[in-house]
Amino acid sequence: MSAASGDMSGRVVLVTGAGSGIGRATALLLAREGGRVLAADRDGEAAANTAAKGAGELVSVEADVADEEAVARMFERCEQELGVPTVLANIAGVGSTTTAPDTPLEIWEKVFAVNARGTFLCCKHAIPRMAAAGGGSIVNMASVAGIMGLRNRAAYCASKGAVIALTRALAVDHVDDGIRVNCICPGTVDSPWVRRLVEESGEVIDTLVARQPMGRLGTPEEIAAAVLYVASETAAFMTGSALVLDGGMFPG
Repeated sequence: MSAASGDMSGRVVLVTGAGSGIGRATALLLAREGGRVLAADRDGEAAANTAAKGAGELVSVEADVADEEAVARMFERCEQELGVPTVLANIAGVGSTTTAPDTPLEIWEKVFAVNARGTFLCCKHAIPRMAAAGGGSIVNMASVAGIMGLRNRAAYCASKGAVIALTRALAVDHVDDGIRVNCICPGTVDSPWVRRLVEESGEVIDTLVARQPMGRLGTPEEIAAAVLYVASETAAFMTGSALVLDGGMFPG
């Protein structure tokens, strides 16, 4: 992503879900590109490991994005350690591997608590700060599953559809504040999270590869590069968009 190289320089960046996978790759890349990055994760040790691996300025914090008090503390920590964040990458998420009739209510609520509520809460606390600072860029992590139906992913598909709709609403509400809001819609990415879901559900990773027209899964680094582009001023004319990176899976 050389076209966007360096344009995080000096910007304060908050990345959720930074303990592994796409979140970790995003935190590391944005720090390498000059951002002053707060790497947040529900697993504080994983967030600290990300910060320790980074080149550039990285600070870690333990935070559950589904808990509004924790989100408020996370933003306060960011301001104390690094300054007001003008880039927010909402990467934290959880999945599910059941049809609607087989989904217990507590699983439905957990998936929505992290994927939809967590994204909402982080945006809620970021937007007033960004507006006061003169603007900013929010990148939400949706999914191609929010656009098309996937088997045995009812709660996940619904929650990521909510992220896409929220992104579009925020974009039009806050364009006059100088805040751009976009989302990324990855296809299946080879990450620890996906590997864990496959193991829990009894699926086979080769089955996920087979449904990809490109014949492979995405990588966390490829999605992180897209986050960098969307967050940067290279994408200054982009807001309210859902950028699909899925190896040709949709409308597959």
